[in-house]
Amino acid sequence: MNAAVEGKEVRDVREHHSVPARQGRQGAEFRAWFAWSNQKFAKHKGFLRRRLLKPRAGGNYAAIVEHETYETFMAMDTSSTQAMAKQRVTPLLDGDPSPASYEVVLD
Repeated sequence: MNAAVEGKEVRDVREHHSVPARQGRQGAEFRAWFAWSNQKFAKHKGFLRRRLLKPRAGGNYAAIVEHETYETFMAMDTSSTQAMAKQRVTPLLDGDPSPASYEVVLD
């Protein structure tokens, strides 16, 4: 998708993560961590939004991260903010998230 954001032409880049969060109390802690980390990531240049989806029939959460460009996403993903967020979430996961990158071609 090419769109104008504050007068600039941008590509909407989306990152999808299958997130194996633990259930029960730790699941609630994971959702609280997600809300906290959204506030931190929102301060990064190019950030559009980040959403957490819960599967209807059980299984892993899906996290959708949207950025203006792949470059702004990678700047956030390699930042100290990301390192701090990863350190805080690791105990709440049953394994590693599995990421995949997408570029919007039709909206």
